[in-house]
Parts: sequence; structure tokens; C-alpha cells
Amino acid sequence: MRDHNIQKREARIRRKKHIRKVIRGTSERPRLVVYRSLKNIYAQLVDDVQMVTISGVSSLTPGLKDELAQAKTVKEKCQMVGKAVAALAKERGITQVVFDRNGFPYHGKVKALAEGAREGGLNF
Repeated sequence: MRDHNIQKREARIRRKKHIRKVIRGTSERPRLVVYRSLKNIYAQLVDDVQMVTISGVSSLTPGLKDELAQAKTVKEKCQMVGKAVAALAKERGITQVVFDRNGFPYHGKVKALAEGAREGGLNF
């Protein structure tokens, strides 16, 4: 019998591949990619046409450490990361993005990051 965690990982990768067939990011409207681990959350803006990462923020970013230490819940931390990626996008003149949940279900940490990015001024 296969390990449950391996099955979950393979199912996420299968969902990710299905999503990526449809979603493409451009320089005007990059893809906002979310990855979450057990302890941290990561967000990147990716231009798929030029195949470059425009910018990225995570819960490990040194500039956010002080703010994240004040957060009481994990969801608050994720919202702060979403607001930070929105601020980076605004600096680069980006207001529209395509949201890529990377195969993760849209609830909990992923949803909190998306709401934080929307509060920060991104449209998707």
C-alpha cells in the first residue's frame, strides 16, 4: 500500500498540471503563483511569455519578519504576505494578475493570501 502523503502530493501535482494547461501569465498580466508548505507560504509573480520571475515574497522574507511576528494567526500572516506581493506588483506597475493556486485547494492559507493581495490592490 502506498503512503498517504505520496498520494496527496501526486494528486496536487495532477491538479497543478491541469490548471497550468489553461493559465498563462504575460508581462501585462503576470501569474501570481502560490506555494504553501507546512510552516511557510510563498508568492511569486511570473511572466510565462518571457519565462522569468518578476518578483516574489514569502513568510521568510527578511523585510516582513517584524510584521509577521506581530500576527496572531497563520491566516493573518498569509494576508500580510498577500499585501506585500501586491505592494511589489504596484511598484512595478502591475494591477492585473492571473491567480495560480498551484493545485492547492482554495481555502485557508491560500484564500487568505488571495484576499490580502486583493486588499493590496491586485485584481484577478
